[in-house]
Amino acid sequence: MAARYMLHGLFLSGPTYKVALMLALAGETFDYEHVALREGAHKTPEFRAKSRFGQVPCLVDTTNGHSLCQSASILEYLADKTGKMGGATLQERIAAREWMFWDFDRLAGPVYRQRAAKFGFRTLDPATLAMYEAEGKVALQTLEDALVGRDWLVGEAPTIADIDIYGVIHYAPQAGIDLSSYPAIVAWKARFEALPGFGEPEAILPQASRAAA
Repeated sequence: MAARYMLHGLFLSGPTYKVALMLALAGETFDYEHVALREGAHKTPEFRAKSRFGQVPCLVDTTNGHSLCQSASILEYLADKTGKMGGATLQERIAAREWMFWDFDRLAGPVYRQRAAKFGFRTLDPATLAMYEAEGKVALQTLEDALVGRDWLVGEAPTIADIDIYGVIHYAPQAGIDLSSYPAIVAWKARFEALPGFGEPEAILPQASRAAA
């Protein structure tokens, strides 16, 4: 029997990892379809019919045929459908959404682009790389300050805001970023990794298409 959710993605993709994390933490099995970006699989009419921007991740809810793109939007959808990690109150849901918008605007770009440069996926001139390094430090300090004295970003329990931002912070070492200067982030990261259902990308994102276990 097919799983309710089909995740289309790439195992190297941070945003794909965010969605897989949400599914794993919510206890939802999922089918997985590897999207070979280098071969242009994301540009085909078939994939664009599911993901309007031709990007990963893309999630298909097989119970209603809905196809969703953009990881933050998918996280919100899954929180609604599973009833998990969406925030306990309207105010918490609003705050979680604010953190996800902030992440896209301030944190994800600098971290992901430095990682891409380290891995050779992107070529950045020294001035551009220095700009991303500086922007990343500012964003990390904002996150550090917000986590001092708190277990989670919003409320008293982990939410999709924590998932969204962890899906960036996880890759900081690969970007050459030393997190030891941010003790509150390091402690929060450890708490997140201790959650039931947590898995590293290698454990929950296969490198090839597969049906749910």
